Amino acid sequence: MRRTILLLTIILIGAFHSTAKAQKAAIKTNVLSDAFLNVNAGIEIGLAPRWTLDLTADYNGWTLSHERKWKHWLLQPEARYWFCDRWAGHFLGMHALGGQYNIGGLKNSLSFLGTDFSLLSERRYQGWFTGAGIAYGHAWILDKHWNLEAEIGIGWTYTRYDVYPCATCGTKLEKDKSHHYFGPTKAAINLVYTF
Repeated sequence: MRRTILLLTIILIGAFHSTAKAQKAAIKTNVLSDAFLNVNAGIEIGLAPRWTLDLTADYNGWTLSHERKWKHWLLQPEARYWFCDRWAGHFLGMHALGGQYNIGGLKNSLSFLGTDFSLLSERRYQGWFTGAGIAYGHAWILDKHWNLEAEIGIGWTYTRYDVYPCATCGTKLEKDKSHHYFGPTKAAINLVYTF
């Protein structure tokens, strides 16, 4: 059994090593996310002539003024199929997403597809989420290494959370609540460097 595992491990390492030399990769940042002071970065790796795997991470750890809070982290892997070549032209993506959040005191009156975001005005929500979606995008080649990429995605997200009376309060009003969300799950204008 040990010999079989060792042999399979050697074969997998050899297969990855031989294909890794031919693969290209890209690093990116979402300028839309940057505009909201979210630290973010992505890496995309070529898997086949028309397939790539993208992994994006997003983090916001800031406490805003006037008792507002918008803290979160997010990971979003995505498999992409390119209609022409990798990192050029149109693509379709299938993504997953997950993370945690601590959000409250954000004055608004938004209600969208069954989710009432205006509740964030007077309450703080702290919890985790997971979900999946599909996306469409397009990449424009700017020069040998730089691209500009736009993408929009929709999907479903499930969340479990606790509710607090204000952005800085510690007494729970509700515990372990759940919510299903359907709507936009991805919006990006990425500045991409390929190598």
